[in-house]
Amino acid sequence: MHDTSSAEGTGRPGQPPHPVQAGPATGAVRPSRRSVLAATAGLTAALAVQGTGTAQAASRHDDRSLRSLISRMTLQEKVGQLFVMRVYGHSATDPDQADIDANLEEIGVRTAAELVAKYHVGGIIYFAWAHNTRDPQQIADLSNGIQKAALAQPRGLPLLIATDQEHGIVCRIGKPATLFPGAMAVGAGGSAADARTLGRISGAELRAMGVNQDYSPDADVNVNPANPVIGVRSFGADPDAVARMVAAEVKGYQSSRVAATAKHFPGHGDTAVDSHTGFPVITHTREQWETLDAVPFRAAIKAGIDSIMTAHIQFPALDPSGDPATLSRPILTGILREELGYDGVVITDSLGMEGVRTKYGDDRVPVLALKAGVDQLLNPPSLDVAFHAVLDAVHSGELTEARLDESILRILRLKARLGLFDHPYTTRADVTRTVGTDAHLRTADAIAERTTTLLVNKGNLLPLSRRSHKRILVVGADPDSPSGTTGPTTGVLASALTELGFGATALPTGTAPSAAVTDQAVAAARDADAVVVATYNVTAGSAQQTLVERLAATGRPVIAVAVRNPYDVAQLPAATAVLAAYSWTDVEVRAAARVVAGRVSPRGTLPVPVQRADDPEQTLYPIGYGLSYRRH
Repeated sequence: MHDTSSAEGTGRPGQPPHPVQAGPATGAVRPSRRSVLAATAGLTAALAVQGTGTAQAASRHDDRSLRSLISRMTLQEKVGQLFVMRVYGHSATDPDQADIDANLEEIGVRTAAELVAKYHVGGIIYFAWAHNTRDPQQIADLSNGIQKAALAQPRGLPLLIATDQEHGIVCRIGKPATLFPGAMAVGAGGSAADARTLGRISGAELRAMGVNQDYSPDADVNVNPANPVIGVRSFGADPDAVARMVAAEVKGYQSSRVAATAKHFPGHGDTAVDSHTGFPVITHTREQWETLDAVPFRAAIKAGIDSIMTAHIQFPALDPSGDPATLSRPILTGILREELGYDGVVITDSLGMEGVRTKYGDDRVPVLALKAGVDQLLNPPSLDVAFHAVLDAVHSGELTEARLDESILRILRLKARLGLFDHPYTTRADVTRTVGTDAHLRTADAIAERTTTLLVNKGNLLPLSRRSHKRILVVGADPDSPSGTTGPTTGVLASALTELGFGATALPTGTAPSAAVTDQAVAAARDADAVVVATYNVTAGSAQQTLVERLAATGRPVIAVAVRNPYDVAQLPAATAVLAAYSWTDVEVRAAARVVAGRVSPRGTLPVPVQRADDPEQTLYPIGYGLSYRRH
């Protein structure tokens, strides 16, 4: 995926008993923990809470009161509840003119408040590119403004406010919020406790900013090194290890009252096609799916996952029709609902992605998704087209209103579990108290230090000595910085090494250095004691590979830091040392620098196998491989 009025919140018609509060909560008691217990068919999950807010929400808004509320909703309100939509702007009521123009062009409204009033949407998704996420206080104000607009409507329903805060290479909210290592890095660390801590802290910061649903964790098992869309967003290639991390992160988010989302069902880990731009086909057999792809999703369901996101992929062994999983009743109802016993919220991946639009038009996709078993329709290209398509399908009898009611009940149950009927707002004090605190930042650094993986260390070059290798040249790739990190990568590495006592100079060479740029780097290397190269998805015969070979030919030791896929190591035989950082975010790059300097020992191990470059059928480094500085 691109990834109001001031009416009081009480006494409105159609409100369930114990109405929502009217404005931002300043003194509300915040529950410190919650865990979702197993749900039985037709019953709302029971909630065990230390604190008051969510426990009260569960008792006040049981199925009977929620069904009563649904019975009083208009058809338009019901249809709206099914949609989660993007909107441009930093403010719910007063965005910049450019964002007003974008909203008018794409959605036909001026502001988020108008979007809520016109289409009755059940959720909003935040993106950095939509200018929703300037800074934590602004995000909290935007969230409160959106909730205020929603509560001013006749039914006064709070919204699910969501974003893709996976950490690593996919983050919509950046500094000064705490940014953690991504999933594959956490997988390399191997600590379920760290995964749970990540979820707990990330969840607490999101909730403080008014974000109550996170499209994370990624439950895909990445078994294809060429996967262009998942890769390091996955915890790894071992389904049991991925399952352990997914379940832990889910529990962490739940403890902070944020709905976690396992994605992308039924499993997006073995594809060489990006579903944003194409229509991938997964060729696993049903047996392979059971033992590989399904394992983390089963674990997520057992952990009480709040929502599951669908994949825009063909999976012929599960449904031979050629439909994407997002539109497949055999997959979403037959397998996810009936076989796996999942009765939580099912949300589509973005309906603007090519993978779901290849076979059907934008007017058919939302209707077919609902018929397949979906509850939330995420980010359609045209909300007006999608909204009226669902409305027309009910009028024609293709969809029944009872079918809509099933999904709305699941959505409202989730909102009740999150305590949104009682505490829909956040406060600026919550943001100050919670987001990007020193304790959170230190925890992120500590987790990152446990993830860096040392794969090659010829002659025990590392840890690098400040006496014999004082002058360091840092070259390599500076990919576009993930949201809100400092960047560029070479600059962050050089700065970190300088702070650690080296004299480091950055000379960016890019992902495809020209001959002239390579010559410049080689010349500069002759004045250095060692060279650090940030590599990014190196391929055989590529300019990055040539750069490393030519730098090594100078006789200077070359330390490669793979800042995305760990598979780079197979293409870098000339390097003296190779580390995998799994992302080019600051927290992971700085941790790699501390490993190079010997401030910490490398502790990460590969969560995926690396195949030989000359024979991909042979394993160069297996899952679990990783060197250390400990001497025997």
